[in-house]
Amino acid sequence: MPASATKSLRIAVLADSDTRWKWGALTANRIAPDASDVRLDGYLLRGRSTPTARQLDEVGVRADSLGEVTAVEFLRVMARESYDIVVLALVGGGVQAVLHGLRNIWADRRQRPVVVTGYVGVVYEKLADGLLLRHGADLVLANSRQDADRFRDVYEGVGADASSVTEVALPFLGGAPRTAEHDPYTVVFAAQPSVPENRRDRTYLLDRLIGHARLHPGREVLLKLRSRPGEHTTHIEELPYQKLAERAGLPPNLRLVYGHMGEVLDRTDLLVTVSSTAALESLHRRIPTVVLTDLGVREALGNHHFVGSGCLASWDQLDAGHTPSPDPEWVERQGVAAGAGTYEAAFDAARARITKLLDRPGGLPPLTPYYTSTTAPGYLPGILARHHLGPDGAPLPGAPAADRQPGPVRQIVRRAARGAYRHGVQRVAPVIRRMGEL
Repeated sequence: MPASATKSLRIAVLADSDTRWKWGALTANRIAPDASDVRLDGYLLRGRSTPTARQLDEVGVRADSLGEVTAVEFLRVMARESYDIVVLALVGGGVQAVLHGLRNIWADRRQRPVVVTGYVGVVYEKLADGLLLRHGADLVLANSRQDADRFRDVYEGVGADASSVTEVALPFLGGAPRTAEHDPYTVVFAAQPSVPENRRDRTYLLDRLIGHARLHPGREVLLKLRSRPGEHTTHIEELPYQKLAERAGLPPNLRLVYGHMGEVLDRTDLLVTVSSTAALESLHRRIPTVVLTDLGVREALGNHHFVGSGCLASWDQLDAGHTPSPDPEWVERQGVAAGAGTYEAAFDAARARITKLLDRPGGLPPLTPYYTSTTAPGYLPGILARHHLGPDGAPLPGAPAADRQPGPVRQIVRRAARGAYRHGVQRVAPVIRRMGEL
């Protein structure tokens, strides 16, 4: 049936963390062709970053169904269920493994879903590696014109088909633009789980935030945190700011906040970060935004992505009252702070491409990832094996059955094991690392 005549669409989103679930679910709603009804089924890949109920509630994105799966369990669901669109909101290796698994289970199917993948935010590291691991999806979404150009260059540079690259925008941009200062004037530091990663640098940033709050007692200063201790998001956080703050002692006008970033931005007058995607959300809403240079402008920090933005500044400059002015051309290339109506149209190309694929006579051809046993015989098997898949994408012997749900005891053990892992990451590993430095 042509997509234009479809009464409803079924979309599956597979995500491996809270931030990727947010990106995947919102993207699914943005790219869905016009239809009278959309059913969204969420699948959370079981692992160290599987979001907790609190994290899912904080994201605020609702699905018609939501449950945990392994990669093999997800593939077995895809073998028996009929979807129109499948969104893979995973780390690169996970995308590659699932693409090969889907290719295997859909080998004899005449009609298959459109497969979509992409990135949660700023792409500042492992560009070639991450892109080639995502190659093979029908659409590889780029969040800006700059990213779309870079993605095509990588694919064409290795002789891979670049037609899947589709320019869109970050799906979670929105909210009312800032038009006037709030009372009190509010400064928000958007923390990141893994940038910077060492205690010295994280302590330095917290000390400077505390110093700014004390220097400007009339301002409200907020430390916006992504997760609570014991939770994981896309990246591992070994040194949570909460624990550093307990030892430092905070002035009365500085406090820690959680919750939806958009709600925090509703009351923000100045957004400060090292390289968080929150900077793009802030710029989209015309909020003065600072990307810190205190620790250098370095690829390891990700703030090199903002070279030319007009947003680079230090705490010394902020303490002295500096307010940045973003470069309009740079901002426009990032797909943020666009003119009236243009953000809403940013997903038109993706919707048109999906409609065309759904209407394709005879269905879609098999998925064709760039990495195969011929192009990457020393790399691909390890990626597949981590998800219990063989070289051909088929489940290895002993893979868990999708219809065998864990009992209460196994669920308790699984939660305990995940808690032990997080305890090891956040408490034991730093101690061992410090001992090694003695």
